[in-house]
Amino acid sequence: MSVYFLSSGFWVLLLMNLSLHELGDTRVNQITALLQDKHCKLNTLMLCDCGLTEESCSALATVLRSNSTLKELDLSNNNLQDSGVKKLQNGLEDTNCTLENLRLSNCGISEEGYKALASALRSNPSHLTKLDLTGNDPGQSGVKELSDLLQDPKCQLKTLRFLSLAADEACQFLTAVMCKNPLLLRELNLSERELGDTRVIQIAALLQDKHCKLSTLILCRCSITEKQCIILTSALKLNPSLLRELELSKNELKNIGVNHLCDVLKDSHCKLETLR
Repeated sequence: MSVYFLSSGFWVLLLMNLSLHELGDTRVNQITALLQDKHCKLNTLMLCDCGLTEESCSALATVLRSNSTLKELDLSNNNLQDSGVKKLQNGLEDTNCTLENLRLSNCGISEEGYKALASALRSNPSHLTKLDLTGNDPGQSGVKELSDLLQDPKCQLKTLRFLSLAADEACQFLTAVMCKNPLLLRELNLSERELGDTRVIQIAALLQDKHCKLSTLILCRCSITEKQCIILTSALKLNPSLLRELELSKNELKNIGVNHLCDVLKDSHCKLETLR
């Protein structure tokens, strides 16, 4: 789908959405050549789930350096990896780049890619206001790079998405409680807090997220019910490999809750060493 604007008798392409089309790197090179034309006024380019790889990023970086009208770029659900992000970095650092919204969810980006993005935004911090990185796995150092960037007064980022909505809500709640971003913690102790269904659902969503690296979770005297225990164990089944210690003492788990915990322990990927 494309959107056009009538100006001085000419149709000018403002939005190009080629998402879900298997373009590959060759087609992207052809498209980016068009976008570098001085007559091109495109401000939104959507290439979500187009089978792109790191090779496409070199051409896209050239567009960022040459096309100052481009404001939004969606590259979600492509296998760009860190090497692709480092190529995009060259375009993002250019002073001619005025991109405001960049979406890179589910692009196979890890710690090195996050560092490259943070470096680019420190070099050229004045335009980007929205950055979506959900579904990537940066490790704690990658999260810290961008968390530190937000403290820079020159940084214009208003929306920085690492997490799903529920996990983000959990992150905000836990940051207020712990006075530190839980994505940077190895241990989380919420003992003697009445969490309720909503908070447990949010914490479960956070436990499932690749950004969460907790090894110890302490939920003693939190009035956790068998229903809430099932929610937590479902999350641990989806992301079982990091948690080493789990404390659920003095809650109302009942037999059903304990049975679900036993299912987690049977998983060959489960690394729990201590269960209270």
